[in-house]
Amino acid sequence: MKAFLLAAGEGTRLRPLTETTPKCLVPICGRPLLAYWFDLFRRHGIGEVLINTHHLADQVRAYVRSVEGVRVSVIYEPELLGSAGTLYANRDFVKGEDAFFILYADNLTNANLNALAAFHQSHSGIVTMGLFETSVPRQCGIVQLDSEARIVDFVEKPSHPKSNLANAGIFVAQPGLFDFLSDRMPLDLGHNVLPPLIGRMYGFRIREYLLDIGTLENYRKAQEEWAIIRNNE
Repeated sequence: MKAFLLAAGEGTRLRPLTETTPKCLVPICGRPLLAYWFDLFRRHGIGEVLINTHHLADQVRAYVRSVEGVRVSVIYEPELLGSAGTLYANRDFVKGEDAFFILYADNLTNANLNALAAFHQSHSGIVTMGLFETSVPRQCGIVQLDSEARIVDFVEKPSHPKSNLANAGIFVAQPGLFDFLSDRMPLDLGHNVLPPLIGRMYGFRIREYLLDIGTLENYRKAQEEWAIIRNNE
């Protein structure tokens, strides 16, 4: 399978770190965040990845030149297209694929991507959304599932959340997803695309470690927790 790795965010909540380093390259336990993503790709047999860039794009391009075992295409966005806009603009990347991954690069995770893909193949959804349990549901995209793990409700940052199951920013999608996209940019998955797909998506609970490092508080937390995980491997 192929993967879109969405990495174009400016990382404003991580300043001053991101004033000189793109968010996807900030160091976690001595290695760039992207390094752990490529570990994950090699571990799960994901051989081809498209990364979108914007802020400090040359640093990302220079880094991926050293990556081995994964073919990488780097796309520069002079103006941000939005998460879904990037997918639409680069839809030919997955032409002919039965399914593909969509991954938010600001996550630090050791998620079992093969388990997610197997779940997707055994269900009939256009999208399978990776989910995690959050303690701050008002800050996340929150879902409700039925007894068959079908997503029956999805709300971005609800004022009155109905569950604590949150969008993890890790998806498997069918090519049919592109039927719900358009050339209207910027186009966001969470706000513009996923809500109309309620009833056609399934949720898969990620049991492994996952943390969005996009704030200074979470970045510091990631350093501590990831060190423990690495020591236990």
